[in-house]
Amino acid sequence: MSSHHIVREKQEPALIIANGEACSEELLGQLLEWSPFVVVLDHAIYRVLDLGIKIDVWMGDFDQDHDFEEIRARQEPLEIIATPDQEKTDLEKAIDFLIDRGFPAANIVWATGRRADHAITNITNMVRYKERIRLVMFDDYSKIFPLSGVFEKWYVAGTPISLIPVGAVNGIVTSGLKYNLYNETLTIGYRTGNSNEVATDGLVRISSAEGDLLIMECWDL
Repeated sequence: MSSHHIVREKQEPALIIANGEACSEELLGQLLEWSPFVVVLDHAIYRVLDLGIKIDVWMGDFDQDHDFEEIRARQEPLEIIATPDQEKTDLEKAIDFLIDRGFPAANIVWATGRRADHAITNITNMVRYKERIRLVMFDDYSKIFPLSGVFEKWYVAGTPISLIPVGAVNGIVTSGLKYNLYNETLTIGYRTGNSNEVATDGLVRISSAEGDLLIMECWDL
């Protein structure tokens, strides 16, 4: 599976491949088509090599033994970056790296499934970057991204949309959903906007006054 098409330097989102549950090859292929710069996290490198994906950067704390020269030979040219800082997750380090390199956006895959603690942390940590880089996390059932400013998008009627607060989010206003919110508060663990849906074909608008909100487009296969 190849990753690269015509590269337009930093005009398209980078792709971060984490080390959670793998997605379908169809979804991965679609993301690779639009992501000419690919970052792989730590032990996921072996699954990526098995898929024949060409990557640009391999990074992680590398707390297990690896044959770096053999992997580099299979991926040349390859930038290998050791990130031993234990205060941040591998995904956070990758996002920081892309921000430092000037990327305006990144898609993230293989970041959910498997260990629940890793999945919850990966999903909720996206909100801290919402003003610095556009992040979208994908798996076979969901597309997840933090609300930044006012969100507007055209949807087909019946599209499932969930609004999940990280902490408390105040002053939420929506239009175009089956169950709209009018200057209301959502709080994780108490009240969330799970399993809402688009009311009719048309524009959905979501905004909030304070707090960190995740928007999730979800579906069942």
